[in-house]
Amino acid sequence: MHHTEDMDELMTCRLDHVRKAVEPCTLVIFGASGDLTARKLVPALYHLSKDGQMPSDFRIIGFARREKSAASWRAELREALAAFSRSQPVDEPVWEAFAQRVDYCQGDLGDAAAYAKLAEHIQSFPTPELQQNLLFYLATSPSQFSVVAGHLHEAKLLHRDNHGFWQRLVIEKPFGRDLDSARKLNHELTRFAHEQQVFRIDHYLGKETVQNILTFRFANSIFERLWNRDAVDHIQITVSEKLGVGSRGGYYEEAGALRDMLQNHLMQVLALVTMEPPVSLDAEPVRDEKVKLLSSLRRLRPDQVAANVVRGQYREGFVAGEAQAAYRSESKVNPQSNVETFVAAKLFIDNWRWAGVPIYLRTGKALPLSASEVRVQFKPTPNVLFAAQCGPLLDANALTLRLQPDEGISLRFTGKVPGVGYGLRPVRMHFSYDSEFGAYTPEAYERLLLDAIIGDATLFIRRDEVEQAWEIVDSIRAGWDGLPLDKREFYPAGNWGPHLADELLTQSGRAWREPRNP
Repeated sequence: MHHTEDMDELMTCRLDHVRKAVEPCTLVIFGASGDLTARKLVPALYHLSKDGQMPSDFRIIGFARREKSAASWRAELREALAAFSRSQPVDEPVWEAFAQRVDYCQGDLGDAAAYAKLAEHIQSFPTPELQQNLLFYLATSPSQFSVVAGHLHEAKLLHRDNHGFWQRLVIEKPFGRDLDSARKLNHELTRFAHEQQVFRIDHYLGKETVQNILTFRFANSIFERLWNRDAVDHIQITVSEKLGVGSRGGYYEEAGALRDMLQNHLMQVLALVTMEPPVSLDAEPVRDEKVKLLSSLRRLRPDQVAANVVRGQYREGFVAGEAQAAYRSESKVNPQSNVETFVAAKLFIDNWRWAGVPIYLRTGKALPLSASEVRVQFKPTPNVLFAAQCGPLLDANALTLRLQPDEGISLRFTGKVPGVGYGLRPVRMHFSYDSEFGAYTPEAYERLLLDAIIGDATLFIRRDEVEQAWEIVDSIRAGWDGLPLDKREFYPAGNWGPHLADELLTQSGRAWREPRNP
């Protein structure tokens, strides 16, 4: 039988039937005047509506302190759509139909009367589904999460016992600033809602390429058989940003790279890359395996941190030819700040699959380029034949999962250079998402908002995941407690962090592999 493109189409396995129905509902966005709403949330909802994925009937209510009419808020959203929509121009008939379902409620987050007004507004909707299937998106400061949840409960908009309808809370990171505050926040939220009603969103998990990690591992037996300590030498996970902190200096002074990136994005990618196969693709089995993996990550004692974790802070320099001011010179940053803008860590997973395999994590601001990738480096060949003659010039095989940009998967192996004799050179087999599936990739918030409406929590973070990740981060921070930055911990903007990060690997004969510009 000849293989054709038609066969590819026949062999495409569709899992859409496992998704729940999209029921009519009302979405309330708290913090409706904020940047997240204009840049991400409303464009995502507009595109879901345009693509026919929203419920047959829905309403969107913006809740914020500023006084404005529904018409003026719609006009602001239309402007934002022109700037931030992934497809231009905006489809006017689709927008007009969408805008008719958009309304505004003015009120202070701490004012009980404002929630009573919101409840009255919702009760004016024509069907029980619009009145009682409610999604509350808290695009607010984390300090307001439990305040909003409490007022929603008092106004009888958020019920633990929902009598056939549903209410859900969607909250943005950070979920606390350490283990104690995360536990307190989780306790506060679950006073008013069941854990199953709380959807902690990490937009990184909505990226198509991050989701494809599970598909790559568990739909391809050839790679899963190699995914263990017998074949893998080490794993590198890099999430780099070429921008400095910019206007976010005030936030970064509170967070730093450890809390801002490693506690959530890197830990989630690490869990997906190394977890055991779940018993099904339902939300709880997937999240169970992530929690098991995070619980098996070795915690560091304070006296072990210096040997296993490197922090850094960028000085002035040049990134991609553009001048970059030092972090300490950024707006709203303490001129003597000891906040880290770079973290590199060597971690170990104490389970059967990964025992003894080092996992290297790296993230930072003002680095040479913006990229996210996972590199699985396999063990070198035995020191005979080619390896005996070429020594370290014979590169080890590696598999790279490129999460952004230029999303794809590359397998690096050694090939013979054409001609007389044996000249060897590393070569790549490369799969590109763009060339295989086309350039369109849905925005992360589109997938995550639709999942929250449906009630699929697979890509959202459960409370025990949050607490396990904070435990790991707190053990690192304890080793830094009270220690000012050493001069060796600074790096010029446009470099790959301080030299100490290289030493994490060179001490065992390894080296960072830099992401490549697409």
